[in-house]
Amino acid sequence: MSLTPEFEQWFSQQGWTFRSYQSEIFDKALLQQSVLLIAPTGAGKTLSGFLPVLHQLRNVDSEYLHTLYISPLKALTQDIHRNLLRPIEEMDLPIKVETRTGDTPSHKRQRQRKKPPHILLTTPESLMLMLSYADAPQIFGKLKTVIIDEVHSLTGNKRGDFTALALARLETLAPGFLRIGLSATVAEPALIASWLGPTGDPVDIVKVEEQQRPDIQLLESEQRMPFGGFMAKYAVGDIYKAICDAQTTLVFVNTRAQAELLFQLLWSENSQALPIALYHGSLSKEQRRKTEVMMASGMLRAIVTTSALELGIDWGNVDRVIQVGAPKGVSRLLQRIGRANHRFEEPSKALLVPANRFEALECQAAMTAIEKGERDGDMLHTGALDILPQFILNCLCSQPATREEIYQQVLNAFPYQSVSDDEFNQLWQFTVDGGYALQAYERYQRLVELDDGTYKPANQRVIQRHRQNIGTIVEAGKLKVKRIRRGNQGKIIGEVEEYFAQQLTPGDTFLFAGEMLKFEAIRDMQVHAKPAKGKDPKIPSYVGGQLPLSTHLADGVRALLNTPKAWRTLPKQVREWLDLQRAFSVIPSPQTVLIEQFPYRQAFSTLYYTFEGRKANQTLGMLLTRRMEKMGLKPLSFSVTDYGLSISALNAVESSHIERLFQPDVLGDELEDWMLNAPMLKRSFRQVAIVSGLTEQRYHSTHKTMKQVTFSTDLIYDTLREYEPDHILLKVARDDAERELLDLRRLADMLIRFVGKTEFVNLPRVSPMAIPIVLDVRSEQIKGAGEQALLDQAALYAEAESMLDEVRALLASGHNTQ
Repeated sequence: MSLTPEFEQWFSQQGWTFRSYQSEIFDKALLQQSVLLIAPTGAGKTLSGFLPVLHQLRNVDSEYLHTLYISPLKALTQDIHRNLLRPIEEMDLPIKVETRTGDTPSHKRQRQRKKPPHILLTTPESLMLMLSYADAPQIFGKLKTVIIDEVHSLTGNKRGDFTALALARLETLAPGFLRIGLSATVAEPALIASWLGPTGDPVDIVKVEEQQRPDIQLLESEQRMPFGGFMAKYAVGDIYKAICDAQTTLVFVNTRAQAELLFQLLWSENSQALPIALYHGSLSKEQRRKTEVMMASGMLRAIVTTSALELGIDWGNVDRVIQVGAPKGVSRLLQRIGRANHRFEEPSKALLVPANRFEALECQAAMTAIEKGERDGDMLHTGALDILPQFILNCLCSQPATREEIYQQVLNAFPYQSVSDDEFNQLWQFTVDGGYALQAYERYQRLVELDDGTYKPANQRVIQRHRQNIGTIVEAGKLKVKRIRRGNQGKIIGEVEEYFAQQLTPGDTFLFAGEMLKFEAIRDMQVHAKPAKGKDPKIPSYVGGQLPLSTHLADGVRALLNTPKAWRTLPKQVREWLDLQRAFSVIPSPQTVLIEQFPYRQAFSTLYYTFEGRKANQTLGMLLTRRMEKMGLKPLSFSVTDYGLSISALNAVESSHIERLFQPDVLGDELEDWMLNAPMLKRSFRQVAIVSGLTEQRYHSTHKTMKQVTFSTDLIYDTLREYEPDHILLKVARDDAERELLDLRRLADMLIRFVGKTEFVNLPRVSPMAIPIVLDVRSEQIKGAGEQALLDQAALYAEAESMLDEVRALLASGHNTQ
């Protein structure tokens, strides 16, 4: 099949060629064959997905919803909207395109229901809300195509499960609609193709090979690279120089706290007064939109941002990406690098700036993986069961249905194909009346049965509660930040988390939205603050900001450590660090777990080099210290990084102890005893309770504080534990805790893989590689003063250098670990 003359002419005017893979997508779409397109950044994925739609709608003479575009980010819908209007306007096509997100005004939402555009750009949450309305069958009844962008980010997590259920619901309203998935980074294409297809039938896969590998450089700074920390303060001058040398730069960091701090450090360095902006998800919609418009029009030289801009944003004038801090995953790094130089035949340019020496290893391992064409990402899992009560209620808010009808829709969603009839029945009964333990409470009488055997919501209040709390993203309680100018007049510039605001006292200063503010008071659930100058500003931190180290990248770091020839690509300071480690102790091997012990601060420190990520190491630390206590080793404390675990104890560990400590059975009694007494199960249950509808954060104009939500869910948790201990939501909470808080599967795999395969080394001093772990100079969430945090880190760096000098002295005196 070929393009019509008007489309061919438009392509020619852009200087573009209709590529073979675009032709393949075009043909498949016109033949109603669903497809997953995997193509590198700059290959025209989005245009490839929309081209068949624009072609089909070129002569449209009626108004109905033809195509849904689902994006994981609100910012991405705005960007696509802007880019899609261009061919429509330039070819004078009679096609209407609109966005529908949480930022869309209510009057526009109402109009879209009565008079939908031909193409609607939305997010999973907004889509599910639209599906809850009684007129959903009319809105979506003529739907022909659903395009899912960055599909890899909507699989392997609860939000992906939520999206899969929305697709299953759409299938009942518009059977046989075309599905087009778009992604640049997919580790397991066949799994994503099955997730995307109806009832798990895989869609076709079209894969476009990279024309050019990205041009990635690892910073070689003249400044002293620290052993730990996350701020990369040592490299601010280098980062600024790189911004000056480029046309437009995106500076990616891993947390919002880091974004605020790095932005301030860059402004202190900004001798040329370059226009540099800040962008992250906690800033107000107006702040974000303003930055997006300025960036799209070429008015900015750089944006300091988080993952909020890592997916799909197409700003053609971005010619360099700087990643500050370790990428934590190969695919994540590729996504970020892909934001630079959005052209297919030319390589994207990126500079990696490790915050410390371990991160230099991680950056190099990621570069090696990219060079080999390797990818990583979240593995698909069975669907989260706590979403099903929300889905059941969502369907019934739209129209009455029987239990069996809803169950079949659930089974048609790929992540939920294995949900048993018994499991669904428990969740159905919970949705109806709360189940055995809660049915006496009127609050949980949510569904009523009609004469024909169908069910509907008990009243309008049930529907209202549900619609105000749709989604799977459970955020910590947040307060709006209002920048005050005169009296109480001012404007909202974003939001901070409740626990941070509660720490502030009048007169405290904090960094937010790129400026220093002085806290005045909390009024009407708003943080009132004025622009000010001051010392020791606090920095808002956000729960969930830490990114996990991928297993693939961890294996890459292990491989790099054991390939000394590859060390020549590392910064000189890192090479020296590794040489000292090899001379003084042992380099961790892929075949064993290195365990070092040395005297430190009037105790003994035992260090386990696991390379399994912070969550798994945190869990291992909890379990090992419990077992050490039983063994009489008197543990005092432990600290973790992504790479290892350090335990301090009064008594030294012997090699015979290691055989009892580093065993898979530590996941038995110690784990069960700890979990039953730790607050984590209640924390996990709180998330499950909100998603499943046991409690809500919003109702009418009120927003519950996290303290109120916690009190409510803790009470329910205790009630269920006592009266219905086998309640399915308790099981879901336990499973979530094991996966998301403890990373138990990864820890169990590691313990089984390395049982009996440890290398125990006794040392007279801290080893070079142990320094960043022992000092635990991580500051992922800064709760104190920003300037004081920098000073504290400087003191720790000085202590680290002193430790390294001791190692050098011991080596000079002939130290031998043998």
